Amino acid sequence: MSWFKMYLAEHSTESPEDAERILLVDDNPTNLQVLLQTLNGRGYKLLIAKNGESALRIAHKAKPALVLLDIMMPGMDGYEVCRQLKEDPATSKITVIFLSALDDTKDKVRGLETGAVDFISKPFQAEEVIARVETQLKIHRLEQALSARNRQLEADKANILESMNEGIFGLDSRGHITFANAAAASMLGWSIDNLIGQGLISMMLGEAGNGAHSQHLAPIQVALNKGVSKAVEDTLFWHKDGTAFPVYYSCTPILEDDRLTGAVVTFRDITERKRNQEALQKALDELDQQKEKLTHVSRLSTMGEMAAGFAHEVNQPLTAISNYAQVAKRMMNRLEHQDDPMYESIYEAMDKINTQARRAGEIIARIRSFVKKPDHVLSSVDPHKLLSDTVKLAEVDARNNHMEIHMDVPTDLPAVKVDPVQIQQVALNLIRNGMEAMCDSEHRHIGVWVKAERFEERFVKVSVIDRGYGLADDAEEKLFTPFYTTKPDGMGIGLSVCHSIIQSHSGRMSFQRHPEGGTIFEFTMPVVD
Repeated sequence: MSWFKMYLAEHSTESPEDAERILLVDDNPTNLQVLLQTLNGRGYKLLIAKNGESALRIAHKAKPALVLLDIMMPGMDGYEVCRQLKEDPATSKITVIFLSALDDTKDKVRGLETGAVDFISKPFQAEEVIARVETQLKIHRLEQALSARNRQLEADKANILESMNEGIFGLDSRGHITFANAAAASMLGWSIDNLIGQGLISMMLGEAGNGAHSQHLAPIQVALNKGVSKAVEDTLFWHKDGTAFPVYYSCTPILEDDRLTGAVVTFRDITERKRNQEALQKALDELDQQKEKLTHVSRLSTMGEMAAGFAHEVNQPLTAISNYAQVAKRMMNRLEHQDDPMYESIYEAMDKINTQARRAGEIIARIRSFVKKPDHVLSSVDPHKLLSDTVKLAEVDARNNHMEIHMDVPTDLPAVKVDPVQIQQVALNLIRNGMEAMCDSEHRHIGVWVKAERFEERFVKVSVIDRGYGLADDAEEKLFTPFYTTKPDGMGIGLSVCHSIIQSHSGRMSFQRHPEGGTIFEFTMPVVD
């Protein structure tokens, strides 16, 4: 057994497994022995090769940190060994120090050009070898640590970029995509591989180069041409299928030594944000509408109180008129010449004044009863009397509109359990609506009809029928909605209030279009158990 085989057999395990490996390559056994003796005991794991071919095999297998390489060897010389080590990615990071008797400058330059980091001339001094080896190993360790740190940073950067919700594009100076994260690919509907190399602007504009779209992407071109950072709050990007989606994006130029080399585009899909903003704006608009409605209702309430006061004030002079007419009649009875035709006419006029004053007083009384805000009290009510009183309330409007109100209400209908004031409000509103709908109609001579009948044993159904202009096409959806009206000066609350009143009485309110023109409104009232 040769001496170096004996050495390997004796010392192959004296160094720990994680010790730095040094490969000694020389075809001269004496030189190898000197190197072994020089480096032994310093914590390195020493490997030996007697020629270039063996050195390459050991280097691929063991991956030493450093190779002390002789140049002049039979077969493959040290230059070729170094060249092959540096060309192979698996061994390119191995540090190479040449050991050679060649000390000409051109030999040293050639050695450094092939990839070696140092050159030790033979014969060498042990201290020099140790110093140079330790220096190069220290440099190697630093390079390895730096390389590992760079790899970690790259991995961290990649993880951060991949985990971001924002899309990120890296562009070269021509606007071609050099990098895209997963979010960018997902939002645009492309794979990352298909994005790389494409021109970002031309890709989103499409083959036709849609000019209408280009304005949204113009800031990217400005950043690439002029090196100016741009941010756009609300614009559009396009999916692969050509559909647009709203984004916020910024474009930042990349400068290297004051030279523009590309740009980074960061963007965020703001579809959900815009949807939320629109929903918020809609809610604010609805809130404003509700405020207006509350103000409207407040005004109507004030008007109701004023109407009650007005009715009270008017009732007093009407009472006085009636009393004066009575007094005038009594005074006329005491006069002579009662057989004068003029006397009879005046007496009759006074009698009519008295009658009409009482009638006006009754109307005012009904208005006051209708306008005041009583407690919601259900009682047993005769539907015939209830509807008759309601029609009397509407007689003034009927005369003003030169129209008649007809009743078809049987007297034997069962009593209903309702709040009479509220039901009068419903019926009166429907009657007045019917007259307004017919005021310019060719069928106004027909008048408004109020009918009632037993319905489903437990209810009395009331129908108010007009032959007016009918309802709008969208009436089914909006008719009972507060403040919806088709009248130029309408307030749009009557039917909504009526609907609520009937519901509070456990009844139903509906309508249907009259087959001959006009509308039929219907509501039900529960009969007394």
